[in-house]
Amino acid sequence: MEPRGMKKWRPFATMPEQYIGLQEVINKQEEVAQPVLTEEQMEQINFTLIEALHTNKQVYLTYYKRGQCITETGFIQFVDSLGGLFIFIDDVFELKNKMRLSELIDVRFE
Repeated sequence: MEPRGMKKWRPFATMPEQYIGLQEVINKQEEVAQPVLTEEQMEQINFTLIEALHTNKQVYLTYYKRGQCITETGFIQFVDSLGGLFIFIDDVFELKNKMRLSELIDVRFE
């Protein structure tokens, strides 16, 4: 026979795992598929990036990361069209962010 105290707490042993599982389900429901861009949209993004790089104008960048579309403001510092990368400095923390062009969904001037 087990001590009474042990039985009392046994049902709660799985609570953290259940909670984590529930969080994952909730997060999965919030996830969206990455939008597929047309050739024209990709060209437009490229033109806007290069213009932003040369004029040093602030842009709104919308990119896809871990199932979500995120929009940030910043300045383009470097564009490598062949390598499929660009670097932007975000407006809030002034940190350099290296990102893949394939993650970009939209780029607009303010």
